[in-house]
Amino acid sequence: MSMHNKPRPVLSKLDWPVLPSYAEWQDTCTTLHMWVQIVGKIRLALSPWVNHSWGSTLYVTPYGLTTSPMAYAGSTFCIDFDFIQHALRIDVADGTSRAFALEPMTVAAFYRKLMGALRELGIEVRIFTRPVEILEALRFEDDVQHGSYDAERVNRYWRTLLPVDQVFKAFRAGFIGKASPVHLFWGAFDLAASRYSGRPAPLHPGGVPNCADWVMQEAYSHEVTSAGFWPGAGLGEAAFYAYAYPEPVGYSARKVQPAGAYYSESLKEFILPYAAVRSAASPEQTLGDFLQTTYASAAVLAKWDRSTLEKSK
Repeated sequence: MSMHNKPRPVLSKLDWPVLPSYAEWQDTCTTLHMWVQIVGKIRLALSPWVNHSWGSTLYVTPYGLTTSPMAYAGSTFCIDFDFIQHALRIDVADGTSRAFALEPMTVAAFYRKLMGALRELGIEVRIFTRPVEILEALRFEDDVQHGSYDAERVNRYWRTLLPVDQVFKAFRAGFIGKASPVHLFWGAFDLAASRYSGRPAPLHPGGVPNCADWVMQEAYSHEVTSAGFWPGAGLGEAAFYAYAYPEPVGYSARKVQPAGAYYSESLKEFILPYAAVRSAASPEQTLGDFLQTTYASAAVLAKWDRSTLEKSK
């Protein structure tokens, strides 16, 4: 069969696990977020710069999260979180590797273990050790406050990313204009996918905690609609979000689907609780409706050239 005639995959009967309330695993989530920031900063340090920070993100795998391959000194390696075996693995193309267990340990201890394992493999890398996009930004090497690791809840969070990743990818396939991969941004700890009109955007004001303004200004250099998934920080529950930058006039008043979605005036984003998706008769369709209607609302109001940006049916 020609690749041009290959049918698009049908998403059905994906597993949507019950998530604990954010309060139940907040300490573990915060610790995991810092561990992921450390790994993401290593990818940032060793990878070519790609627009909108895309070259620093992580990706969902059948067992956890990965940096994808990174080049170093004529070789290639990757760093993977394994949330089934609960291990952090470093694999090098020459067959060498290092691994250590993911278990309760402080952020400082995780940082020391990871950097030590890299040095054992001959990989020397320096990163900026202050976390970004959070208010409480303890340097990784000094952070002995966060050290919780509830393996069952981490596994459940990762199993939630699996169907979200698949639905986001199906949504991504319907756009032929500039669009991001589906990837996990370690700054805000969100799995996200973005679409672009191709037109420049007004200068972003910046102001994100512990993040240089130029990073946000480059990230939002062009008109964008973005959707993503948060595990709970800031909302108290896991939820999907969608927004447009710049936000077109009338966007917040648009009717979007499903009925459980709402516009947050404080966040300036549409929000859909994960629980509303999971409990729906078809979670895949429900999330797909949210992605499509929030995007279409922005594209219509901002007068995007949809005929050239969207894949014809």
